[in-house]
Amino acid sequence: MTATDVLICGAGAAGLTLAVELARRGVSFRLIDELPEPFRGSRGKGIQPRTLEVFEDLGVLDRLMAVGGLYPPMREYRADGSFQDSQVFEAAGPTPDEPYRAPLLIPQFLTEAALRERLTELGHAVEFGTRLTGFQQDAAGVTATIVGTVGEEVVEVRYLVGTDGGRSLVRRTLGIGFPGKTLGVRAIVADGVLTGLSRDAWHRFNDGDMQTQVALCPLPGTELFQLQAPIPLEGDVDLSAAGLTAMVQERAGRSDIVFHSVSWASAYNMNARLADRYRDGRVFLAGDAAHTHPPTGGQGLNTSVQDAYNLGWKLAAVLQGAPATLLDTYEQERRPIAASMLGLATKLLDAAKAGSLRRGREVLQLDLCYPESPLAMEQPERHGGVLAGDRAPDAPIRRPSGLPIRLFDLLKGTHWTLLGYDVDRLSAIAPREGLHVHAVGPNGDIVDDGGHIREAYGVRAGDWVLVRPDGYVGAIVSSPHAASLAAYLDRACG
Repeated sequence: MTATDVLICGAGAAGLTLAVELARRGVSFRLIDELPEPFRGSRGKGIQPRTLEVFEDLGVLDRLMAVGGLYPPMREYRADGSFQDSQVFEAAGPTPDEPYRAPLLIPQFLTEAALRERLTELGHAVEFGTRLTGFQQDAAGVTATIVGTVGEEVVEVRYLVGTDGGRSLVRRTLGIGFPGKTLGVRAIVADGVLTGLSRDAWHRFNDGDMQTQVALCPLPGTELFQLQAPIPLEGDVDLSAAGLTAMVQERAGRSDIVFHSVSWASAYNMNARLADRYRDGRVFLAGDAAHTHPPTGGQGLNTSVQDAYNLGWKLAAVLQGAPATLLDTYEQERRPIAASMLGLATKLLDAAKAGSLRRGREVLQLDLCYPESPLAMEQPERHGGVLAGDRAPDAPIRRPSGLPIRLFDLLKGTHWTLLGYDVDRLSAIAPREGLHVHAVGPNGDIVDDGGHIREAYGVRAGDWVLVRPDGYVGAIVSSPHAASLAAYLDRACG
């Protein structure tokens, strides 16, 4: 029998994100996956701007940017063979407070490879070919039985996290309901090498016709295309290179498009489902184990990553002495987000059935917030600018020496960040481990030359802004209420 703090079951994007977050905080954990090797498909291929910010903090953004790319124009073919190009996403360049405004196109297996690489740098690795077979819990911890390459093993852990997908054994063992609906759409998704199409566009044929629609998108960083197509609700489908070639040629009316190999393919029914709860005692659900989405809008993988990012710092904090009630805020914050994203993805699926694939700001996840969270505090109540629970904006700033930096440079890491805007003194806040305090103003360590912090946050002289480790605003208080920050940090950090 071996002991550790956290057992993570499932090494997809959510499990890997959680593992990286725990690893950089010094938490002992094990990350297992029943697959014998890494998943090699591109089921999720769009990384939304908010997730790009998360990945920047985790130290994987540069390697994703090196292989990923912007979405190509969508090329919609007409019956006569002519076509029209259009942009999938509304064009929007970076701003001082939002450095990423467009999704990154990158196949899921490359995203997960970057996370595994980062995990290796932090001294950990996935245990592939290892599956959870059962578990029991009590007030002190969880006893889990796993079977891997060395046989059966009993593991004692403080917490168990199920990131084991839509058919989650963890969720089913807990008896947590997974209500929702099957959306009446069956589809195939496949990655393969083909000839006959250029790599400068996302090629789409028969949009709006659910019987003959087919789309082929080049996957950056690879020689692959991803094929997506609705198929009949019943019956077998040939997912071989020959079978996909025949289907595409029939639907596109072109004999020059030929699949030469298929690296991964899947036929699936689209579902929209949400777990009744995300926690049972010392066991948590995250990612597809807690919610499943149709692929429209690219929300599933991103929501999963942000689940793990939210849960990770809270688990670490509690393991290191913070009040256990902090863990209650995970479901309180993340479940409403998933419910909202399920509604959005389903709405976009209905639009896709009619041939509309344009995407707006609603899919970028920059506006997601936790206004009702117990971790959101304002004194006095605010009616404009950034509010407690909102995403913390970026801003160009400089050091008194003249060195230009970004506010995100100060927020990056595992700590809380407290910004005092044109405050008289910092001594109102007692130093504590895990808290970085900065004074913004002519006599501080941050100079807001362009007024970008003032504009983005809507702050006035004497205001304090407390930013959580996951880049959300925890509290905004004026100087007369500065003493309340100590009590807040006691509740959140211990």
